[in-house]
Amino acid sequence: MTALTLVDLVIRSMRKNLKHYYLYFFALIFGVTLFFIFSTLQHDSAVVEQTDLSAKMASGFQAATVLLFGILIIFVTYANDLFLKRRSREIGLYQLVGLTKGAVSRLLIIENILLGAGAFIVGIGAGMLVSRLFLLLLMKLVGYDGFVNLSFSGAAFLQTAAVFAVLIVITSFRMFWKVRRSQLIDLFNDDKKDEHPKQPKPVLSALLGILGVGMIGFGYWFANSEYMMTAFLFFNMLLVLMLVIVGTYIAFRVTIGWLMTLVRKNQNGHIGLAGALSLAPLMHRMKANAKSLTVITTLSAMTLAMAGFAYSMYYSTEQETRVRVPHDFLIDEVGEGNEGTSAETAEQFAKDLDAAGIEYTRQPITYLDLTASMSGDNLPDLLNWEENTVTTLIFNTRELKAAGLDIEDPATGEAMIHDSGISWLLTDDVFPLGASVATGGTTEKLNVTSIGTQEVASGYAGVYTQLTLNGETFDRIKEAAPAESQRPLVAFNLDDKGDLAEASAIFKNYREEMTLDFYSTYKESLSYNGIMIFITGFLGLAFLVSTGSILYFKQMSEAEQEKRSYTTLRQLGFKTGEIMKGIRRKQAFVFGIPLLMGLVHSVFAIKSVSFLFTSTDITLPVTIAMIAYALIYLVFAVLTIGYYRKTIQAAL
Repeated sequence: MTALTLVDLVIRSMRKNLKHYYLYFFALIFGVTLFFIFSTLQHDSAVVEQTDLSAKMASGFQAATVLLFGILIIFVTYANDLFLKRRSREIGLYQLVGLTKGAVSRLLIIENILLGAGAFIVGIGAGMLVSRLFLLLLMKLVGYDGFVNLSFSGAAFLQTAAVFAVLIVITSFRMFWKVRRSQLIDLFNDDKKDEHPKQPKPVLSALLGILGVGMIGFGYWFANSEYMMTAFLFFNMLLVLMLVIVGTYIAFRVTIGWLMTLVRKNQNGHIGLAGALSLAPLMHRMKANAKSLTVITTLSAMTLAMAGFAYSMYYSTEQETRVRVPHDFLIDEVGEGNEGTSAETAEQFAKDLDAAGIEYTRQPITYLDLTASMSGDNLPDLLNWEENTVTTLIFNTRELKAAGLDIEDPATGEAMIHDSGISWLLTDDVFPLGASVATGGTTEKLNVTSIGTQEVASGYAGVYTQLTLNGETFDRIKEAAPAESQRPLVAFNLDDKGDLAEASAIFKNYREEMTLDFYSTYKESLSYNGIMIFITGFLGLAFLVSTGSILYFKQMSEAEQEKRSYTTLRQLGFKTGEIMKGIRRKQAFVFGIPLLMGLVHSVFAIKSVSFLFTSTDITLPVTIAMIAYALIYLVFAVLTIGYYRKTIQAAL
């Protein structure tokens, strides 16, 4: 066969198979568009400058790029496999009329390259059109109100081209491999392959079914138990992940099919039309669909967990910042040679605030910088406090209250601990614990009764443990402590929080010598969390469209395979509405079960890391994220039902 004849055959084939191409073509366009947008935002110099990306989230964007590439490989190769399956009879006919496997492979690869080139051009164009929308969203999330001009990125174009070339090579190789390995009989029967249900062995099926559910349940329990937070945390996380994924696979592979068999058995096989159109096809294909449903469930759980966690971080930015930075401004002695400068600097800062007309409360605070050894029956191993001393900052609640903090007064001889960096480890069963504070020549014994809800001095979160004492206990320890352990602070808290931005701009003149102020820390955290929610949201969109489309494509293929059955039912007098009852039941399972299991998996995943939110109830943001995901996901179910309706109506 000449090259001209082969090209001519390619053109004719592409014209004839437009109805098969559009799914695969959509997958390619979607992949190019999504990757180009993400790459453009990552490489654009204006975006990098305004979001401080190079300093904060460059590594996060790079990791997300790799993950996005992985998502696209799964999505595009699945669409490619479905595309080949729907054309298997045509591939067999080419060989039957005399084309060699090599010629058929070249034909398919040329088609794939042409489709890829077209999808690349359309995808780049679509990406350029909608990149501006994603840019505005990113700027809004990081709290930037100005105008950023997004320009065409050559680096993004080249990166997208390279990634897409890899996708085309992978899909072309799969085409070549399928043609080389397939036999004619397999090609003609490929679209009729179906796994007929075998009567499961009752005892084995019951054991495996219970095992699958048990593995999921044990994974949930272990992830939220005290045994999770040990020195082997990383391996524990892998164990939980393995338990849940394998348990989910067994549930789809055995448990659900076994339960369906019991349902049919209890009805003596009389499952009616709706059951024949829902229960029977599911049983036939459950074994074959177990892998894809497990992948979809796992991806859905990952997406929901990422989206819920990121939105919770963004939602709780202000509250969590206030936990770490309780005072609007705190002036400290930082670095050698700065002793005694806090009062002088505070006086100058106060004059600047007065000149700006900003009203405030100023409160000097003295704390003790000492060491202490902690003891208790239930101290977490991760703290490594046993037989070790801990740098401890001791504060007087009387001064903290005067500075405006809402804080409890411990009883004499007792203390409260404040350390948001380890608060997730200090559960109720840890208390009370003992603290032996070294004051020089003596040791003061304290009974630590509970943990506070926030730090008491800005800038020490996760660095030093803080103890708060009532005035009497503090004065006793202060008297015994060496003079060099006494450190002065000056706290400023504004009367009108609306002045924070202006006051923070004034405070920048002193920041090199200071701990963090609340407003600048809040804006920095908001920018960081905004970038994180954008990345996770972008990946979530890729996961969502990929998983929804995979199910949609799969159901379209099954609808085509079952078209003869619908024709027979219509000829027997069944109406479209009667047939659709069974179809809706089937789609409720196909889309609903992976979504439901993904929701449950994600709830337990988020619950296991909820300790990171020390002052915020994340129920609302997690619920909003899950509802939004479920609604978008269910759009694919509606589209699938609509496609089935058209197929049934056209069957007669």
